[in-house]
Amino acid sequence: MKYYEREHFEAYARIRSEGLDQWNDLHDEDSEQGYDRFAARDFLEREMPDHGGGSTVFEYGCGTGGAACFMASRGYSVHAMDLVPDAIHVARERAAERGLDVVFEVGDICQGAGPHKPVDYVVDCFCLQSIVADEDRSAVLDGVYRWLEPDGLFVLATAMFEPGRDYGADRYDVETGIVWTPSSRGTEGARLLDRTWYAPVRRHLTPTALRHELKRHGLDVIAQSGAFGGEVVCKKLE
Repeated sequence: MKYYEREHFEAYARIRSEGLDQWNDLHDEDSEQGYDRFAARDFLEREMPDHGGGSTVFEYGCGTGGAACFMASRGYSVHAMDLVPDAIHVARERAAERGLDVVFEVGDICQGAGPHKPVDYVVDCFCLQSIVADEDRSAVLDGVYRWLEPDGLFVLATAMFEPGRDYGADRYDVETGIVWTPSSRGTEGARLLDRTWYAPVRRHLTPTALRHELKRHGLDVIAQSGAFGGEVVCKKLE
């Protein structure tokens, strides 16, 4: 099983079976105020026009679809994708309940899935930090470049390095930004450290490291904000 699969398949199976709304419902300290108050809502409200006017959006790692439904309600034409069928099942239910027309699709962006034609916006609401391996991040960010129209924007909200953060039993690699978590030997990418197997679980970069990574894939940061620099808007490099 790939390093990014188990956690997400298990989490969305629980969300679906327990009738929950979104990922943050599983974590009391991060809990939001219902389906429509997803984690990146304030950022999207600030960075995307109030009325989409039919502008096209591809959101990857959409989870249960809170951001996708929000953008569709503001007039955007939204195609949203997630790796996990349970997440897409819930997303389709929530969109139907709201009378919204969103194209939800199961797909793995690390394995080449994506939109069928270029879009005006590519949106990531806290997915990128779970894509850890260099080859997977390269596949995704190269994809973002291809998926965007020439004047399109990449709107990214991602978890970042936080000075002084306590990782508990996990290990943080300062040089790479990789967070390693105790795991089994059979997990893809697992490493034996001090007689314990660890698997990559998150990538928490500094603001500078994230900008450099995006630039290597042809993406120019035009705005970077948020408490730790994890709210980013990019355009294609000219």
